[in-house]
Amino acid sequence: MFEALSFQFFQNALIVAVLASIAAGVIGTYIVIKRMSLISGSIAHTAFGGLGISYFLNANPLIGGAIFSLISAVSIALFRKNARDRIDTLLSFLWATGMAIGLVFIFLTPGYATDLFTYLFGNILLVSRFDLYMILFLDVIILTMVYLMYNSFLAVTFDEEYSETRNMPVTLVNMIIFALIALTIVATIRVVGIVLMIAILTIPAATAQMFHKTVKKIMVTSSLITLFASISGLFISYYLNFATGPIIVLIISAIYLCGIFLSKLSVPYFN
Repeated sequence: MFEALSFQFFQNALIVAVLASIAAGVIGTYIVIKRMSLISGSIAHTAFGGLGISYFLNANPLIGGAIFSLISAVSIALFRKNARDRIDTLLSFLWATGMAIGLVFIFLTPGYATDLFTYLFGNILLVSRFDLYMILFLDVIILTMVYLMYNSFLAVTFDEEYSETRNMPVTLVNMIIFALIALTIVATIRVVGIVLMIAILTIPAATAQMFHKTVKKIMVTSSLITLFASISGLFISYYLNFATGPIIVLIISAIYLCGIFLSKLSVPYFN
């Protein structure tokens, strides 16, 4: 069973699974508490535009994806402040435009872009050494910012209006949170792909929220759920020759359903 561990590509995939799980568990907690799944989905699909352009220019797709997703995150934060009632319009615009740009540049690229489609549906077994180092770099940024701004993030996540009365720069804090969501999306694209991205960012955190009340415990449990699903999905995908993304999401979904069942049985919270 463990013969796969002797291969370099499988070792890379395992390391990326750990790194991506930590980022998704931590940032996914903010997404669930703040109810930003649609915003996250929009940022994720916008990233596809950058992936397509980078592929066309023969550059690493993750770099273009990071640039596009960060631009999307900043735009949403600024627009959200000034036009809350029209935020859904911007999200739809970014979502559709990002995907359209990506598809246009795929068709402009000579040959069949098989590798780029793995960014849509995920295949962690195809991560390169460069991808690994980039995801590690993104993880360091994400965790450092969460550590330094934990209290500010917490305040804005739970009550923006009260935070404003305390003279907290809510727009700036939101912008940083959205930027970290963008970086997390880039860090997890290889795991489940853009299409299934919302699942890995929200379902584990939502499951953890059933059994914990404190944010830190939700983060830890969410990361562990994602890690278990990622590693399990990795082995299953390797031996059954399936794409990793759908398998990982199905495992996450099964854990969520089990969580609902246990909560209906009045299992006490692990505060």
